Formats: sequence, C-alpha cells, structure tokens
Amino acid sequence: MSDADILRSGAAELGLALDEHTQTQLLAYVELLFKWNKVYNLTAIRDKSEMVSHHLLDSLAVVPHLWSGRWLDVGSGGGMPGLVLAIVKPDWQFTLLDSNTKKTGFVQQAVIELGLKNVSVHSGRVEEWHPNYRFDGIISRAFAELGDFLAVSRHLIAPNGRWAAMKGQPEPELAGITKGFEIENIVSLKVPGIEAARSLVIAKVSREQIA
Repeated sequence: MSDADILRSGAAELGLALDEHTQTQLLAYVELLFKWNKVYNLTAIRDKSEMVSHHLLDSLAVVPHLWSGRWLDVGSGGGMPGLVLAIVKPDWQFTLLDSNTKKTGFVQQAVIELGLKNVSVHSGRVEEWHPNYRFDGIISRAFAELGDFLAVSRHLIAPNGRWAAMKGQPEPELAGITKGFEIENIVSLKVPGIEAARSLVIAKVSREQIA
C-alpha cells in the first residue's frame, strides 16, 4: 500500500474529504519530515509509511472535533498537529510554538516550502510568551500533563476559547487539573493504523472564573 493510499483510506475512515491538493501537501510535508529527520531527529519514527499513520492520520483524527478561529499549537515539535491542521484548514490561523530552535527551524522551512499563508512560528517557552492577542483554541500533542498544559497557557486563551489536548488514556491526568478549569468533553478517537488508545480532551475556563 502506497503512502498516498494509506492517507486516502485513512482519511475516508475518519470521515474527512481531502481534495487532491490537500493530499499532495500532506504527503509533501511527510517527505520534508522524513528528509530533515535524518539530521534533526524530529521524530523517533523512521519509516515514512508509519509517519503517515502515526503523524498525519493521528493529527487528522481530531479535525472533526475542532472549531474555526485562531489556534496555538503548544510544543509543536516537528509540526504535529499544527502544520497538518493548517494544511487541512487554510481558512484558520495557526501559531506553532516550541522551545527547541532546531524543530522550529524545520517548521519554518516547511511553511515556506509548502507555501502556507496561515502559519506563524515562534520559538520559546509558552509561559514566557506574551503576545498582544489571544487564541480561540490551544492544542497540544504529547506536550505535558493535562493540568500543567492548562496552567502554563492560561494567559493565552481568549475569553470564550477552549483547549484541545491530544491524549492516550486521559483519566490518570484528570486529577491534576487545578481549580479554575473544567472538562467540557472527552472524545474517544480511533486512528487508522494505530492500535493504542487515543482521545481528545476539550477543556475550558470554569464559569466562576469567567464571572
């Protein structure tokens, strides 16, 4: 099965209709990731087909559960899920943030080579970053424990914004959520080609905090 076939069948299984241009962009991103990974160690996955399932499809699985607006990907690493989401949702705005300058260097290069107009890249620690705007959605994939993720990015969420944390089994982390936050939903995900449990935790500032 070719990488294109893995992507096409996986996207269909996820209920996503990806046009030819989007599929081409996604596969071009994997090519860049595969090439740069030899030098920059962006991901532990070395096999290109496995990158399609474990990076592309894993990132795409959350798309039906997200909302339009301005997004921040915290701890974006080699661009997952932020770059993948930016390719699929060209009308949404994405900022990808990571403290590893080698990884943000790769992401910036990928943005240029893929011609993405809806992505900005920032290198630094999330708790030290204070832009003059806020985000409608803040997402992370393997960045930190759930409670820490919410706490360190609290200053960046818009008044009606929400967090989307990509997790395996999230239950052990729920106890670590501090006062001031509440879980809105936990979505179980089935990612084609991945046997391990996947879920998306949607969280928001608790009502009493807003009041």
